[in-house]
Amino acid sequence: MISFIPFLVLIVLITCCVTVFGSATLDGASQVSLLAASAVSVLIGHFSKRLEWENLEKELTNKIASCTPAIIILLLIGAIGGTWMVSGIVPTMIYYGMQIIRPEVFFVSSSLLCALVSLMIGSSWTTVATIGLALMGIGKAHGFEDGWIAGSIITGAYFGDKLSPLSDTTVLASSVSGTPLFTHIRYMLFTTVPTFCISLLIFLIAGFTMDVQGHGNVAEFMDGLQQTFVISPWLLIVPVLTGIMIARRWPSMVVLFLAIFLAAVVGLLVQSSLVHTISGSEGVGFLASYKGIMQVCYGSTNIETGVPMLNELVHTSGMAGMMPTIWLIICAQTFGGALTATGQLRDVMRIVLKGVRGAASLVASTVGTAIFCNIATADQYLSIMLSSSMFKDTYREKGYEPRLLSRSCEDGATVTSVLVPWNTCGLTQSTVLGVATLTYLPYCFFNYLSPLTSIVVASIGWKIKRVVTQNDK
Repeated sequence: MISFIPFLVLIVLITCCVTVFGSATLDGASQVSLLAASAVSVLIGHFSKRLEWENLEKELTNKIASCTPAIIILLLIGAIGGTWMVSGIVPTMIYYGMQIIRPEVFFVSSSLLCALVSLMIGSSWTTVATIGLALMGIGKAHGFEDGWIAGSIITGAYFGDKLSPLSDTTVLASSVSGTPLFTHIRYMLFTTVPTFCISLLIFLIAGFTMDVQGHGNVAEFMDGLQQTFVISPWLLIVPVLTGIMIARRWPSMVVLFLAIFLAAVVGLLVQSSLVHTISGSEGVGFLASYKGIMQVCYGSTNIETGVPMLNELVHTSGMAGMMPTIWLIICAQTFGGALTATGQLRDVMRIVLKGVRGAASLVASTVGTAIFCNIATADQYLSIMLSSSMFKDTYREKGYEPRLLSRSCEDGATVTSVLVPWNTCGLTQSTVLGVATLTYLPYCFFNYLSPLTSIVVASIGWKIKRVVTQNDK
């Protein structure tokens, strides 16, 4: 039972951090908590098992080094978020997407629009805090209940976040499990798309059966986008080319780098005045353009559109905005390395895996562990990393592909985090939307059906391949 002590320490520290810092826990408190729990793990290993510090240090170093590809990808994601926004690609997607909103299909439209935006920018938080707020206003004008509106917004935002190659949780789940990014995304389609379709069907029926009145006003958002950016369907060529590269299974780093380059070129050609404004330079020559596009890639950009909520949507943080997540990954890998080196992770897994027999029970255990971690540690990043670390060796030993592990972690951790009132996601979304977590929870169909779908798919063995190992002979 001594192996559970580091986990208990982490749970206590994270609980205190969430109580004190709220949604700002990821700014550093969670990272310090992870390092403190790592220290406890190392001390227990050193004094109870007489482990040498050199061996512990080596394991910690190897664990951190294994997440290097994820760190590079996260930096590229920060850059692509900035370039795709300033070049007008994402604003164009939002502009045309908002035109589909009608009262009868409001819930479906909200989910699809949020899914589209979240897929393009890779952030459910940004989507909810910006376009989500606008949709809350439109939904209230139609007379819909807050829970239904928030549920449709969160459903779409987390669907897009889960499948976006720009999402830090998607990158994290694929990297810590040893699965190529786009392999992970393609494999998630088998559980994510059916669940999303079921959710859309429920929203569609609800929209046509509810008595609504009034018309949502999106003209302000559309005017703000038109006044600030050059809006053109030709800008969608870049995401189309990116999709082609993804379909041809190019390496994720190559795809992301080329997507950044293409968007930067488009930004310089189409949104040149905006790039020059961002640079803060008086001139409009090469140096001003160079400075502006570099700032878009690495730093924060604040674009004035005349619409406060829209300003939040088009704000980008570049590579610098990814540093808290990278910091968290390094600290979490340190915790995982300490648990692995001291054998504490193995001891805990021995207890958890007693009832595991086949793919269904293994996936159910992974999903259940991820949900428990969301409740216990109050953070989706920690849930993904801890559940992946705990089950990675077991999947390999039993001959299951790493992509099954990465998908199970996302199905259990990413989408359920927003359903926990004290989780950083639950705290953030309920505060931003002004709707209590328990109020919107019943209507977040995608979020609580995803873990069930993952287990059902594993039970029927759909697209699950098992390689025969030495243990099976």
